[in-house]
Amino acid sequence: MPSSPVTSLIKRSFSLAGHRTSVALEPAFWNALECAAQAAGGTLLEVVAAVDAERVPGQSLASALRVWALGK
Repeated sequence: MPSSPVTSLIKRSFSLAGHRTSVALEPAFWNALECAAQAAGGTLLEVVAAVDAERVPGQSLASALRVWALGK
């Protein structure tokens, strides 16, 4: 069985709820988040902040963003 190619992560930093945080995601997820933000007439920061505010306790922000992007 062939191995899958390694995809590098892209790390971005944000200020959320008064603190700085960094998130590392695959390029496809960043693209999906940016497209969703554009479609909603908002910004990537607004999408990330909304997902951050709604994620369940203990869930990493990266995981919450991936799940949110898959639901779009």
